[in-house]
Amino acid sequence: MQDAIGCSLSLRGQTVKRFTVGVREMARAAVSRTRVCSRMAKVGAGRFPHPNRKPLHGLIPKGEGAVAALALALVLLLTPAAARAERLFVSNEKDNTLTVIDGGTLAVTQTIKVGDRPRGLVASRDGKSLYICTSDSDHIEVLDLATLQVTRILPSGPDPELLALSPDGATLYVANENDNMVSVLDIAAGRIVTEIPVGVEPEGMAVSPDGRTLVNTSETTSMAHFIDTGTKQSVANVLVGSRPRVARFNMDGSRVWVSSEVGGTVAVIDATAHTVLHTVAFTIPGVPVESIQPVGIALSADGTTAYVALGPANRVAVVDARTYEVRKYLLVGQRVWNLAFSLDGKRLYTTNGISNDLSVIDVDAARVIKSVPVGQLPWGVVVVP
Repeated sequence: MQDAIGCSLSLRGQTVKRFTVGVREMARAAVSRTRVCSRMAKVGAGRFPHPNRKPLHGLIPKGEGAVAALALALVLLLTPAAARAERLFVSNEKDNTLTVIDGGTLAVTQTIKVGDRPRGLVASRDGKSLYICTSDSDHIEVLDLATLQVTRILPSGPDPELLALSPDGATLYVANENDNMVSVLDIAAGRIVTEIPVGVEPEGMAVSPDGRTLVNTSETTSMAHFIDTGTKQSVANVLVGSRPRVARFNMDGSRVWVSSEVGGTVAVIDATAHTVLHTVAFTIPGVPVESIQPVGIALSADGTTAYVALGPANRVAVVDARTYEVRKYLLVGQRVWNLAFSLDGKRLYTTNGISNDLSVIDVDAARVIKSVPVGQLPWGVVVVP
């Protein structure tokens, strides 16, 4: 948030007072949010005293207190609601915890013990639950987002790493790294419906917006496997760069972006023709090529920009999703791994596995604005209301 706000108080088109108020000063003002917003609502409704009417005593505080109160109300009203309301959950694979962060203050509010080596995270469609891949416990844990307690254990194959949720919220698709299978999990029934054979060391998981196609990446086979979710059968295998890690569909489902950690590239695949349309490469002055290891991918809602976490390069690449040109590299924490947008899309959060922190990126300004310490070896991040 900026350090100060300039305000102009007007009555019926005439400026009465101009002032600049420090945000930190306003935060210390002893004015309740409810009272101020109530007063602002009354002002907006035309109940500010008219010159020819008797003043409404007690409605608006007098003097400098009025200035501070009105300015504080403006700050509260102009602060994006999503940024104030959202929570971040970060999986820390070394200390077997989740870190909970308030999206408004960016303060850590809680640390939750979970199963062994938590990695992949996905929130339920109704926002009530968080599904956690606890890889060394060989199952999926369900966290109640109201109580922050693990309330269910769901089955998986050995070493579940990443998972994806069907658009209707009824099915989880789980990549089991140690048995080369994708588990299809009925959430309500709490059972595995079937398992789909894929390549060696499956990891990345993505479901198309219409729910008809599942993409899994296999690290050792270096392929993206396209699976029909109706028949539960593979329909295509697309060769990509070495050690593919993450897959992401764009908003209309026409393209799939796949990162290749060892290959140092990102493949953009036609989701219908199952062919690679473009391969994005990265060059950072002063950074060895072998340190540029793409992993996490986040695509903006408007489809114009892709953000790619580059691992030990300690950078996030900002890529034009239409021309595939790299616009900028943003310096973040050490060994940046995965990414998630804030609910309003104005921030991007990154987990940094070696520096044990989370970087906060201002999307419009294209710069890092804060680093938040979390647990040991932070891996995944998800944002919920």
